[in-house]
Amino acid sequence: MLLRLEQRPEVSKSMVYASPLIAVVLTILTAMVMFALLGVDPVKAIATFFIEPISTLDGLAELCVKATPLILIGVGLALGFQANVWNIGAEGQLIIGALAGGGLALAFYDHSSIFLVPAMLVSGVIGGMAWAAIPAWLKTRYNTNEILTSLMLTYVGLLVLSYLVHGPWKDPEGQNFPESRLFHESALLPILIDETRLNVGWLLALLVVVAGWLLISRHIIGFQIKVIGMAPMAARFAGFKEKRLIWLTLLISGGCAGLAGVIELSGAIGQIVPSISPGYGFTAIIVAFLGRLHPVGVFFAGLLMALTYLGGDSAQITMNMPNAVIGVFQGMLLFFLLASDVLIRYRVRIGPHKVQAEVAE
Repeated sequence: MLLRLEQRPEVSKSMVYASPLIAVVLTILTAMVMFALLGVDPVKAIATFFIEPISTLDGLAELCVKATPLILIGVGLALGFQANVWNIGAEGQLIIGALAGGGLALAFYDHSSIFLVPAMLVSGVIGGMAWAAIPAWLKTRYNTNEILTSLMLTYVGLLVLSYLVHGPWKDPEGQNFPESRLFHESALLPILIDETRLNVGWLLALLVVVAGWLLISRHIIGFQIKVIGMAPMAARFAGFKEKRLIWLTLLISGGCAGLAGVIELSGAIGQIVPSISPGYGFTAIIVAFLGRLHPVGVFFAGLLMALTYLGGDSAQITMNMPNAVIGVFQGMLLFFLLASDVLIRYRVRIGPHKVQAEVAE
């Protein structure tokens, strides 16, 4: 029996949405084989990963907390990727946005105000946009590759964070630990469900999903983004301003990442620490592609990727498995997603090629 790929006459719209589901199924099956080889009950391991973390109200709330930054960043990146603007530095933009908002919380530590949290959120957005503006300016002015510049700026952001928590922003009463003082209650996001960590950041993520859907589906800017991504020459002929769209998509993605950073600080963490994010900015790249670069798809993909974080923590506690299993799951998911995308333009056939069969006759 011979398996071969045969090119489709046109792109399969059904496979565009089916391939992520195929990738998820293949990831789960491969993970079960991996667990079996490690001497772990695969059924129990999968249940620990994907069922136990969300079997309680607290687990569902924690899922939303973990998904919030992934959804926020994923929506911003998806808009840019549709325009072939490759922002790979969302992790750095998250950090700078968090520092911008967190710095405001520390500056007004002794001043209680209902306007502090909104001001922090706005500062976070501005911080992320400012960090994304650097690769945008280099791209539009000198045609510098935004992949490299945005990625390298991530490490600059990490160094800035390290300097601040080890230096001027270190808690003077923190027994020399590299972290800031705890935020004042007025600098913390309101909690939506008592005795959980779910805060209004989740509502902001939902709002960004809706806004992203309206922009990409109902606004002329969304139409321009899609055209310039699919047919750059046609976009230029139609008079679309490519540089303006580069600036717009990078600023949007940077602002979303900065907002995610502030929400992490004022919601889940409550202070500035050396590790604000476990890699949300990079994981959101997988989220964007798993969600087919569509805000609604990003929403569901963000929930799935958040579940891998919770599942990894659960497996580490209950089954004594290494935390690296989270990265393994995410890596396999990306691999199978890229592999399954082949089915969008090709179909699997069984048997020899038609030409070969005719020659044989």
